[in-house]
Amino acid sequence: MEIALENVCHVIAKARELMADVHELQDEPGQHSGDDVMKDDLPEEDQPARPESPEYEELKEFINGLNEDEQFELIALAWIGRGTFTAEDWDEAVDTARDEHARNPTKYLLSQPLLADYLEEGLNEFDLSCEDAE
Repeated sequence: MEIALENVCHVIAKARELMADVHELQDEPGQHSGDDVMKDDLPEEDQPARPESPEYEELKEFINGLNEDEQFELIALAWIGRGTFTAEDWDEAVDTARDEHARNPTKYLLSQPLLADYLEEGLNEFDLSCEDAE
């Protein structure tokens, strides 16, 4: 991984803050967490509501401030954390992230309700944790 551990940990911390605000919203019966993921192909008016909060804007700006390689590595790390790829598949995961989300990696990352958990699990797959960054 080329992305600094400190950057991954910052995204994890900010994503947790953001999700703490979102969890205050009531879920409708019959909804699944997968239903909360924004779909890139939906018109903006059909996108699920997303929090327009200082935490959201701060995380969005931070991710936008990373270079493209770092953004794609965040996506790959999240995919490893959710089990789509393994740590041994790192290069393939990064290439797939680049191919599938070159248009707007930040939007994709922020659409993941479990982003912090996925990133944390991804770090674990590399025997890393945010405690190592301290």
